[in-house]
Parts: sequence; structure tokens; C-alpha cells
Amino acid sequence: MQEQLSLLDLVINASFVVQLVMLLLLMASVISWYMIVQRVIYFRNSRDDMLAFEEQFWSGIDLAELYREGNERASEGGVILGMESIFRSGFKEFSRLAQQSDMDAEAVVEGARRAMRVATLREEERLEQNLPFLASVGSTSPYIGLFGTVWGIMHSFRGLANATQATLATVAPGISEALIATAMGLFAAIPAVMAYNRFAARVDVFENRYDTFVDEFSSILYRQAYALRSRNRKS
Repeated sequence: MQEQLSLLDLVINASFVVQLVMLLLLMASVISWYMIVQRVIYFRNSRDDMLAFEEQFWSGIDLAELYREGNERASEGGVILGMESIFRSGFKEFSRLAQQSDMDAEAVVEGARRAMRVATLREEERLEQNLPFLASVGSTSPYIGLFGTVWGIMHSFRGLANATQATLATVAPGISEALIATAMGLFAAIPAVMAYNRFAARVDVFENRYDTFVDEFSSILYRQAYALRSRNRKS
């Protein structure tokens, strides 16, 4: 009775090229899972921070006081990201431009909007971090695994040329070890594709919330800018 080879034996006895493909796919899978876990934690924390800031922003707190609280946290080593970072960029630019008496309200608010747009782009870059790698793993891993499979089958059939008797039992181990590469390619690709699609949808949600906040905050700044310019003209 012929001894059956275990999965580990098939990997160890595979050709060098197939082993290299398996190692590459294993590394891609490990890195992908690390990035998936990191992104899950990041998106969860970003969502919690965004909801907390929105609640505080719409609670009626004075915007200058909200800005000062952020300064205090930043001075203590805190990292301010997400929607609050967009708010701080806009409010800082608004405060700076509002002090220039030669600028009208439209120009002041437009300057603040530009600052918020730049901050929004930075936040979007943070949200999309590692997503290109997941997309690359999801799209290329099956083909890398297929390459290993094709190479392994070619190597197996070349070995039949020197065999005195060509049977299924002779070629089966070589084909089996080659097919492992395809399985590993799918193992690396499927989680990466699913995670990428999920994270891309989350990024869209965050971007829409950021854009909405910029528009709403700009409306508030418009009112403050016109009120400030009206007081200056009266005085």
C-alpha cells in the first residue's frame, strides 16, 4: 500500500520555484491579514472619534473654546485626526483671515474652505492607507498561484520522461504539490478582496461625512464672517 504524503511533505518536496511561489503567497497573506486588522481598528477608532466630535460640535459649544480644547490635547501629545482635524484647519484659517480688515466675508470663508479641503485630502489619504496593497494582493495572488501550479505540473511531467512506467500514482504527488500553489493563491486573494471592498465602502462613507461637515461648517463661518464685517462697518 502506497504511503500517502501529508500537506507538509508535498510542500517540502516541491520544486524550488513552486516553494518560492508558496513563500511569496504566504508572506502576502500574512501582511494582508496584518493590514486588515490594523485597518479594522483604525476605522473603528475613527468612527468613534468622529461621532464624539460631531456630538460636541453640535452641542452649541463656542467654536473658539472647541479649538482651544484641541490645542490643549495637542500640547499634551494627543493626535487629532479626522473631522476634528478638518475643523481645526478651517477655523485656524478663518481666524487668521478675519483679522485682515481689507478682506470681505466671501474671501475669508473661501480661504477657510480651501484649508478644509486640503485637510480633507490628508484625512482621505490616511483612510486609504494600505488599500492599494490589498487590491494588488487580491488581483495578483491567483495568477501567482497559477504560475506555481503550471510550473509544478510541467516539472512533474518532465519527470515522467525518465520514468519506466507512467501511472497516476507516479504523477499524482507532483500535481498535488503544484495545486497547493493555486490554493494558497486563493487563500491570499479572497480575504484581501473582501477586505478591500469593505474598506473602500467605509472610505466612501467617511468622505461623504467629511464633505457634508465642510459644507455645514462653511455655512456657520459665512454667518460669523458677515456678522463680523457688519460690526466693523458700524464701528
